[in-house]
Amino acid sequence: MSRPELPDWRDSLPWPGVETHKHARGRLGVVSGRAAQTGAGRLAARAGLRIGAGLVRILCPPDAVSVIAPAIEAVMLTSFGSPESLAYEARSMDAVVIGPAAGVGDATVLNLRALAETGAALVIDADGLTSFEHFPDELFELLDRDDVLTPHEGEFARLFPGLLEAGREAAATEAARRARAVVVLKGPETVIAAPDGRLAVNDNGTPWLATAGTGDVLAGMIGGLVAQRMDSFDAARAAVWMHAEAARGFGPGLIAEDLPERLPGVLAGLHGRAG
Repeated sequence: MSRPELPDWRDSLPWPGVETHKHARGRLGVVSGRAAQTGAGRLAARAGLRIGAGLVRILCPPDAVSVIAPAIEAVMLTSFGSPESLAYEARSMDAVVIGPAAGVGDATVLNLRALAETGAALVIDADGLTSFEHFPDELFELLDRDDVLTPHEGEFARLFPGLLEAGREAAATEAARRARAVVVLKGPETVIAAPDGRLAVNDNGTPWLATAGTGDVLAGMIGGLVAQRMDSFDAARAAVWMHAEAARGFGPGLIAEDLPERLPGVLAGLHGRAG
């Protein structure tokens, strides 16, 4: 069977040049949960590093430091004790992922509000979305067109009640307009919508992704590309496709930890066909 033609976003992938240094490749922050909820943040951080961000830093509550530190190498680690200190530590980041196992509630709301003031592009997933279930308009007020929301259908329905009745493509389009940000509506055929009306449906989905933690990896991949200053809509399209391609290449037995380690092969195939 012949390999399908690669999509058009490949021409805007951020390949490094001979004089590129790590800071020029983008700086990604990932907000971790507390000590017993650190795995999701570590998955997102490793994915962001594997997809090319030059510097990735996990930002965590103080009680999580002793858990995370022995489990990372190239990923950096900084603790924060308040929303204000989180914003201070994130001030130099080009993009920040918040949500994977961050905790649902006021602390995540306050952290997200603080991050919105830093100028970093935000990739908001999981608990970062559900924390605004009862006041979604407040979340939307914090966003701009470079930010990305990555809900599955349950999270989407909490933020945009009733929209799915119109179908996934129409729902994602309207959600992006309301949120004024890119929306990635995850599923067997993930729909990516931008606030300016651009719309894409991913065509290489695979059931091997139906396992815990794969969404955290996807959030980190999107964040890693956005940190490299790739257009957020294109970054989301590219990450969704590469995420599925990595899973397809692994096949049965896939777990989320496998995905970042498959990315070099996927990227090598894209690099060989770039331009």
